[in-house]
Amino acid sequence: MYSGGASSAYVANHMVQTYGRENSILFFTNTLWEHEDNYRFMHEVADYLGLEITYRTDGRTPEQVFYDYRFMGNSRLAKCSEELKVRQTIIFLEELRDEHGLEPILYFGIGRHEQHRAENLKEFYSHVPLEPVETRFPLISTFREEIDAKRIIEENWGIRLPVMYELGFSHANCGGRCVRGGFQHYAQLYRTWPEVYREQEEMEEEFRRHFDKDVSILKRNGGPYTLREYRETLERDGLESYLSKEGDTVPCVCTI
Repeated sequence: MYSGGASSAYVANHMVQTYGRENSILFFTNTLWEHEDNYRFMHEVADYLGLEITYRTDGRTPEQVFYDYRFMGNSRLAKCSEELKVRQTIIFLEELRDEHGLEPILYFGIGRHEQHRAENLKEFYSHVPLEPVETRFPLISTFREEIDAKRIIEENWGIRLPVMYELGFSHANCGGRCVRGGFQHYAQLYRTWPEVYREQEEMEEEFRRHFDKDVSILKRNGGPYTLREYRETLERDGLESYLSKEGDTVPCVCTI
């Protein structure tokens, strides 16, 4: 389950070293919103491992999915992840079984600090595919000590990490436009790429007008809190307190 993250890359290397290139697949579901430097990193790692990347793309962006379902993705429910990532993964797994006679095992770059995500993924892939699919989490089950994947990749492999790490993002999903990002994430987006924040804000405003719905990506006190309202708050109160605020950002269900 390949992504633009350091942990994913490290686990991919572990998988190749353990089982060989002939038994390994780098599988990536593309939302068409990813930051261009993520692609650079992914391809440099793939070259280092001696494997090609297997891409699957629905063809829609997250915004198009929101319109198709008349539902704005948010930190609680991201239909974009379900459609563009999870559905494409399930289809690919069944193709491996039906067309190639292979029984897939999924490897995830999830560490001990995200044990709950590992349990959720294990449960999900035990019940959603037609037959259960085994999931493995080497950073939890195989390595006894915490792995400094970022340092190993840069110093030992000679590959520069994705720029979004350097800029301070907690994860690089959808080039900073991840609807599951919380207040800290969007404060970071506004500080780093205000023009991207504005694009996301306008997308949200247009959706609200189009469907005449009081909905938003962010939530506050159990109700809608628009990116426009949040931007005005950031401009009034300053960014610093929100950049240090503990966020509730959660990467998509099948990536890290």
